[in-house]
Amino acid sequence: MEYADSILELVGGTPLVRIGRLTRSLGPADRQPLLLAKIEALNPGGSVKDRIALPMIEAAERDGLLKPGGTIVEPTSGNTGHGLAIAAALKGYRCIFVMPDKQSDEKRALLRAYGAEVVICPTAVEPESPESYYSVAARLARDIPGAFKPDQYWNQENPRAHERTTGPEIWDQTEGRISHFVASVGTGGTITGAACYLRSKNPDLVVVGADPEGSVLSGDTARPYLTEGVGEDFFPGTYDPAVVDRWVRVSDRDAFAMARRITREEGILAGESSGTAMVAALDEAARIVRETPGEAAEAVIVVILPDGGRNYLSKLYNDEWMRANGLLPTTGAVVRVGEVLRAWHEGAEMPDVVLTRTTDRVGAAIDLLQLYGSSQLPVSEQPEGDAVEGIVGSVSEKGLLDRAYRDPSVVERTVGEVMDPPLPTIDLEATLDEAFGLLSKGAPGVVVVRGGRPAGVVTRLDLLEFLAHRATRGD
Repeated sequence: MEYADSILELVGGTPLVRIGRLTRSLGPADRQPLLLAKIEALNPGGSVKDRIALPMIEAAERDGLLKPGGTIVEPTSGNTGHGLAIAAALKGYRCIFVMPDKQSDEKRALLRAYGAEVVICPTAVEPESPESYYSVAARLARDIPGAFKPDQYWNQENPRAHERTTGPEIWDQTEGRISHFVASVGTGGTITGAACYLRSKNPDLVVVGADPEGSVLSGDTARPYLTEGVGEDFFPGTYDPAVVDRWVRVSDRDAFAMARRITREEGILAGESSGTAMVAALDEAARIVRETPGEAAEAVIVVILPDGGRNYLSKLYNDEWMRANGLLPTTGAVVRVGEVLRAWHEGAEMPDVVLTRTTDRVGAAIDLLQLYGSSQLPVSEQPEGDAVEGIVGSVSEKGLLDRAYRDPSVVERTVGEVMDPPLPTIDLEATLDEAFGLLSKGAPGVVVVRGGRPAGVVTRLDLLEFLAHRATRGD
């Protein structure tokens, strides 16, 4: 009989699959590089991170840092947590995983399925912030008796695991013919460890790193992005910058679109980090064809696809979520916000934008709402004029009604005492997709700006009526 003693024995040994449909635009197959994808979703926990989980735990056990009945605490985007949770389930450890709030519901549910506890922290904070998932994990590991934090960002067992397994597997599977290695980068463990081994066999190996826009690893300015699991706002100790020959920076839109293409054209259910890596791999393949056409057919590119797409069904493979986040083109991708304003003002005798002032009485603001049939009014702190810089708040028909119903005397108070936060602004030439993104995230309306001055307000109802009229006309 052939069987494994435990699920942990099935980590690694993932296959290479030729990518033959996404490369059609590069020309005839016999004149382009051979592009091979290493399918890490076939690990027991569904990702490349399974490779580092057990080595980190076993090293801690050897060093006396993790003892029977202990607790594993780790900041993770989900995949490392899955690998650790599998090992912990077999070894009897308690697990607490701290995740940024942009991670999918599926990742959280999967961790809980293994019996782990999940703590969610905000994404849009500095790494040093006490609210960041790095800081919260460090605090829990410090305060819980018997707790151990593997710390994949600094634990050298991370790159060593890839040097021992991922690199040798690729070398053997390609019979030593690999010429280019491509990986999306987060902790840097995969690209550092695998490249270290492969370079020991082939010093001429070209290593390409794939990085999301908004990640500092490729030299970009740190800012929020939607792609999960790769990119960082700091430089991890498990990443060696010297191993990367070339970076390809990938937008959220391109990463998500490519992941969906991998699934639909190659039949490989891919996650966002896989989309990021594949964009870079195809970019490298195109560069080889362009710069060395005579040698292109001799090149062998291996790209790591870090995980699958099952963890992203509610996001990456949800058209509504994709549209709400501006990642899926719609009819609104070519329609400008200015068209909504023009349709609203057509045939109406009214100023471009109606403002109320912080010093106006609430009763006067209500009169303005009724006079112009508007549900939202920006509030300016300037005595006169309509500069965008002067807008400090907003009032709404619903908000004022709620206050006046509870306390009728509110109509005699000033607008500045009862106003809500200011509405977000959007340029007149922005697309409806961009406006929809703001409105679908809770904003009741947006202030449309033209040349640094407000040109009007577009509300959810305005957008709905505009789209309904277009549908009626068959536009």
